Amino acid sequence: MSTESTPTTESHLRLVWIYPDLLSTYGDRGNLLILARRAALRGLGVECVEVRSDSVLPEQGDIYLLGGGEDGPQAMAAQRLAADGGLHRAVVRGAVVFAVCAGYQLLGESFFAKGVQYAGLNLLDIRSDRGPSRAVGELAGEVNSALGIPTLTGFENHGGRTHLGPQAHPLAKVSVGVGNDGTTEGAWRGRVLGTYSHGPALARNPALADLLLLWATGITPAPIDDTWPERLRRERLTAVTSR
Repeated sequence: MSTESTPTTESHLRLVWIYPDLLSTYGDRGNLLILARRAALRGLGVECVEVRSDSVLPEQGDIYLLGGGEDGPQAMAAQRLAADGGLHRAVVRGAVVFAVCAGYQLLGESFFAKGVQYAGLNLLDIRSDRGPSRAVGELAGEVNSALGIPTLTGFENHGGRTHLGPQAHPLAKVSVGVGNDGTTEGAWRGRVLGTYSHGPALARNPALADLLLLWATGITPAPIDDTWPERLRRERLTAVTSR
Protein backbone atom coordinates (compact mmCIF):
# COMPACT_ATOMS: atom_id res chain seq x y z
CA MET A 1 0.00 0.00 0.00
CA SER A 2 1.43 3.34 -1.03
CA THR A 3 0.35 6.67 0.38
CA GLU A 4 0.94 10.28 -0.60
CA SER A 5 -0.25 13.21 1.48
CA THR A 6 -0.47 16.92 0.73
CA PRO A 7 -2.22 18.50 3.72
CA THR A 8 -3.04 22.19 3.33
CA THR A 9 -5.45 22.87 6.20
CA GLU A 10 -6.80 21.14 9.26
CA SER A 11 -9.51 19.67 7.01
CA HIS A 12 -8.51 16.28 5.66
CA LEU A 13 -9.97 14.10 2.90
CA ARG A 14 -8.91 10.48 2.48
CA LEU A 15 -9.32 8.98 -1.00
CA VAL A 16 -8.92 5.21 -1.35
CA TRP A 17 -8.15 3.68 -4.76
CA ILE A 18 -9.14 0.02 -4.50
CA TYR A 19 -7.04 -2.73 -6.09
CA PRO A 20 -5.12 -0.88 -8.82
CA ASP A 21 -3.36 -4.18 -9.57
CA LEU A 22 -6.71 -5.70 -10.64
CA LEU A 23 -9.04 -2.87 -11.65
CA SER A 24 -7.06 -0.25 -13.53
CA THR A 25 -7.39 -1.22 -17.18
CA TYR A 26 -9.01 1.86 -18.71
CA GLY A 27 -7.30 4.83 -17.08
CA ASP A 28 -9.88 5.16 -14.31
CA ARG A 29 -7.13 6.13 -11.85
CA GLY A 30 -7.70 9.56 -13.37
CA ASN A 31 -10.80 9.79 -11.18
CA LEU A 32 -8.56 9.70 -8.10
CA LEU A 33 -6.37 12.46 -9.55
CA ILE A 34 -9.35 14.65 -10.40
CA LEU A 35 -10.88 14.35 -6.93
CA ALA A 36 -7.54 15.06 -5.26
CA ARG A 37 -6.96 18.13 -7.44
CA ARG A 38 -10.44 19.57 -7.04
CA ALA A 39 -10.32 19.06 -3.28
CA ALA A 40 -6.87 20.63 -3.00
CA LEU A 41 -7.99 23.68 -4.99
CA ARG A 42 -10.62 24.22 -2.26
CA GLY A 43 -7.94 24.12 0.45
CA LEU A 44 -8.66 20.58 1.64
CA GLY A 45 -5.78 18.43 2.78
CA VAL A 46 -5.83 15.26 0.69
CA GLU A 47 -4.43 11.80 1.35
CA CYS A 48 -4.48 9.36 -1.57
CA VAL A 49 -4.19 5.71 -0.59
CA GLU A 50 -3.73 3.00 -3.22
CA VAL A 51 -4.57 -0.44 -1.81
CA ARG A 52 -3.42 -3.52 -3.68
CA SER A 53 -5.42 -6.74 -3.59
CA ASP A 54 -3.02 -8.41 -1.15
CA SER A 55 -3.58 -5.67 1.45
CA VAL A 56 -6.30 -5.00 4.01
CA LEU A 57 -8.71 -2.27 2.92
CA PRO A 58 -8.68 0.69 5.34
CA GLU A 59 -12.12 1.42 6.76
CA GLN A 60 -11.64 5.12 7.53
CA GLY A 61 -11.60 6.47 3.98
CA ASP A 62 -13.94 9.24 2.84
CA ILE A 63 -14.25 8.26 -0.83
CA TYR A 64 -13.54 4.78 -2.22
CA LEU A 65 -12.91 4.35 -5.94
CA LEU A 66 -13.15 1.25 -8.12
CA GLY A 67 -12.13 1.11 -11.78
CA GLY A 68 -12.67 -1.08 -14.81
CA GLY A 69 -10.93 -4.39 -15.45
CA GLU A 70 -11.00 -7.70 -17.25
CA ASP A 71 -13.24 -10.63 -16.26
CA GLY A 72 -10.71 -12.60 -14.20
CA PRO A 73 -9.45 -9.66 -12.14
CA GLN A 74 -13.05 -8.47 -11.65
CA ALA A 75 -14.07 -11.83 -10.16
CA MET A 76 -10.96 -11.91 -7.95
CA ALA A 77 -11.61 -8.36 -6.74
CA ALA A 78 -15.21 -9.18 -5.79
CA GLN A 79 -14.16 -12.27 -3.86
CA ARG A 80 -11.37 -10.48 -2.00
CA LEU A 81 -13.52 -7.48 -1.13
CA ALA A 82 -16.25 -9.77 0.19
CA ALA A 83 -13.75 -11.66 2.33
CA ASP A 84 -12.16 -8.42 3.57
CA GLY A 85 -15.45 -6.78 4.56
CA GLY A 86 -13.88 -3.35 4.95
CA LEU A 87 -15.81 -1.71 2.14
CA HIS A 88 -19.13 -2.82 3.61
CA ARG A 89 -18.19 -1.42 7.00
CA ALA A 90 -17.07 1.86 5.42
CA VAL A 91 -20.41 2.20 3.60
CA VAL A 92 -22.32 1.55 6.83
CA ARG A 93 -20.22 4.29 8.42
CA GLY A 94 -21.28 6.70 5.65
CA ALA A 95 -18.35 6.64 3.23
CA VAL A 96 -18.78 7.49 -0.46
CA VAL A 97 -18.17 4.84 -3.15
CA PHE A 98 -17.64 5.68 -6.82
CA ALA A 99 -17.26 2.69 -9.17
CA VAL A 100 -16.77 2.38 -12.92
CA CYS A 101 -17.59 -0.49 -15.31
CA ALA A 102 -16.33 -3.77 -13.79
CA GLY A 103 -16.15 -2.02 -10.43
CA TYR A 104 -19.76 -0.91 -10.88
CA GLN A 105 -20.95 -4.42 -11.72
CA LEU A 106 -19.31 -6.03 -8.70
CA LEU A 107 -21.16 -3.65 -6.36
CA GLY A 108 -24.39 -5.45 -7.26
CA GLU A 109 -26.00 -8.78 -6.42
CA SER A 110 -24.25 -10.73 -9.18
CA PHE A 111 -22.31 -10.43 -12.44
CA PHE A 112 -20.89 -12.70 -15.12
CA ALA A 113 -17.18 -13.16 -15.88
CA LYS A 114 -15.90 -15.65 -18.45
CA GLY A 115 -19.39 -17.15 -18.67
CA VAL A 116 -19.64 -17.85 -14.93
CA GLN A 117 -21.98 -16.05 -12.53
CA TYR A 118 -20.28 -14.55 -9.48
CA ALA A 119 -21.74 -13.08 -6.32
CA GLY A 120 -21.31 -9.33 -5.98
CA LEU A 121 -21.04 -7.19 -2.87
CA ASN A 122 -24.74 -6.24 -2.62
CA LEU A 123 -23.95 -2.57 -2.09
CA LEU A 124 -26.30 -1.60 -4.95
CA ASP A 125 -29.60 -3.24 -5.93
CA ILE A 126 -28.40 -4.26 -9.39
CA ARG A 127 -27.48 -7.45 -11.21
CA SER A 128 -25.47 -7.78 -14.40
CA ASP A 129 -25.44 -10.39 -17.17
CA ARG A 130 -24.04 -10.63 -20.68
CA GLY A 131 -25.47 -8.55 -23.50
CA PRO A 132 -26.07 -9.53 -27.14
CA SER A 133 -23.10 -7.44 -28.27
CA ARG A 134 -20.26 -5.39 -26.84
CA ALA A 135 -21.03 -1.75 -26.06
CA VAL A 136 -18.12 0.36 -27.27
CA GLY A 137 -18.15 4.10 -27.96
CA GLU A 138 -19.33 7.43 -26.67
CA LEU A 139 -21.88 7.41 -23.85
CA ALA A 140 -24.11 10.32 -22.87
CA GLY A 141 -27.34 10.87 -20.98
CA GLU A 142 -29.45 13.22 -18.92
CA VAL A 143 -28.64 12.77 -15.25
CA ASN A 144 -31.32 12.04 -12.67
CA SER A 145 -32.70 15.44 -11.64
CA ALA A 146 -32.35 14.55 -7.95
CA LEU A 147 -28.57 14.80 -8.31
CA GLY A 148 -28.65 18.31 -9.79
CA ILE A 149 -25.78 17.90 -12.25
CA PRO A 150 -25.61 18.37 -16.05
CA THR A 151 -25.52 15.86 -18.90
CA LEU A 152 -23.27 12.85 -18.38
CA THR A 153 -20.53 12.27 -20.96
CA GLY A 154 -18.11 9.37 -21.17
CA PHE A 155 -16.79 6.41 -23.12
CA GLU A 156 -18.05 2.85 -22.59
CA ASN A 157 -16.41 -0.50 -23.33
CA HIS A 158 -18.24 -3.47 -21.82
CA GLY A 159 -20.05 -6.66 -22.73
CA GLY A 160 -22.47 -6.67 -19.82
CA ARG A 161 -25.98 -5.42 -19.31
CA THR A 162 -27.08 -4.21 -15.89
CA HIS A 163 -30.60 -4.43 -14.48
CA LEU A 164 -31.74 -2.18 -11.62
CA GLY A 165 -33.86 -3.36 -8.74
CA PRO A 166 -36.36 -1.17 -6.88
CA GLN A 167 -33.77 0.06 -4.37
CA ALA A 168 -31.45 1.52 -7.03
CA HIS A 169 -31.92 4.81 -8.86
CA PRO A 170 -30.68 5.19 -12.45
CA LEU A 171 -27.85 7.69 -12.76
CA ALA A 172 -28.96 8.89 -16.18
CA LYS A 173 -31.33 8.34 -19.10
CA VAL A 174 -29.29 7.31 -22.14
CA SER A 175 -29.24 9.60 -25.17
CA VAL A 176 -26.12 8.14 -26.83
CA GLY A 177 -24.70 4.65 -26.33
CA VAL A 178 -25.90 1.68 -24.29
CA GLY A 179 -25.09 2.15 -20.60
CA ASN A 180 -27.05 -0.35 -18.53
CA ASP A 181 -29.44 -1.52 -21.19
CA GLY A 182 -29.86 1.16 -23.87
CA THR A 183 -32.34 3.07 -21.71
CA THR A 184 -30.61 3.90 -18.44
CA GLU A 185 -26.99 4.36 -17.42
CA GLY A 186 -25.40 3.73 -14.04
CA ALA A 187 -27.06 3.56 -10.65
CA TRP A 188 -26.89 5.12 -7.20
CA ARG A 189 -28.33 4.83 -3.75
CA GLY A 190 -27.29 6.83 -0.72
CA ARG A 191 -23.61 7.62 -1.20
CA VAL A 192 -22.83 4.66 -3.47
CA LEU A 193 -22.73 5.45 -7.19
CA GLY A 194 -21.68 3.42 -10.22
CA THR A 195 -21.38 4.11 -13.95
CA TYR A 196 -20.13 2.58 -17.18
CA SER A 197 -18.53 5.90 -18.10
CA HIS A 198 -14.77 5.98 -18.63
CA GLY A 199 -12.99 9.08 -19.89
CA PRO A 200 -12.02 9.21 -17.00
CA ALA A 201 -15.55 9.95 -15.84
CA LEU A 202 -14.68 12.71 -13.38
CA ALA A 203 -12.47 14.54 -15.89
CA ARG A 204 -15.39 14.68 -18.29
CA ASN A 205 -17.96 15.38 -15.57
CA PRO A 206 -16.47 17.78 -13.00
CA ALA A 207 -19.89 18.44 -11.47
CA LEU A 208 -20.07 14.73 -10.63
CA ALA A 209 -16.68 14.98 -8.93
CA ASP A 210 -17.95 17.92 -6.89
CA LEU A 211 -21.09 15.97 -5.94
CA LEU A 212 -18.89 13.21 -4.50
CA LEU A 213 -16.90 15.82 -2.58
CA LEU A 214 -20.14 17.28 -1.23
CA TRP A 215 -21.30 13.84 -0.08
CA ALA A 216 -17.95 13.18 1.59
CA THR A 217 -17.52 16.53 3.35
CA GLY A 218 -21.05 17.89 3.77
CA ILE A 219 -19.76 21.19 2.37
CA THR A 220 -20.82 22.62 -1.00
CA PRO A 221 -17.57 22.96 -3.00
CA ALA A 222 -16.59 26.56 -3.74
CA PRO A 223 -16.44 27.57 -7.43
CA ILE A 224 -13.13 27.01 -9.22
CA ASP A 225 -11.92 27.75 -12.75
CA ASP A 226 -13.42 25.02 -14.94
CA THR A 227 -12.57 26.57 -18.30
CA TRP A 228 -10.66 23.54 -19.58
CA PRO A 229 -12.96 20.82 -18.18
CA GLU A 230 -15.97 22.60 -19.67
CA ARG A 231 -14.21 22.91 -23.02
CA LEU A 232 -13.60 19.15 -23.00
CA ARG A 233 -17.25 18.54 -22.15
CA ARG A 234 -18.51 20.77 -24.96
CA GLU A 235 -16.22 19.12 -27.50
CA ARG A 236 -17.34 15.61 -26.62
CA LEU A 237 -21.03 16.43 -26.35
CA THR A 238 -20.94 18.37 -29.62
CA ALA A 239 -19.23 15.44 -31.32
CA VAL A 240 -21.95 12.97 -30.33
CA THR A 241 -24.93 15.26 -31.00
CA SER A 242 -23.67 16.30 -34.45
CA ARG A 243 -23.43 12.73 -35.81
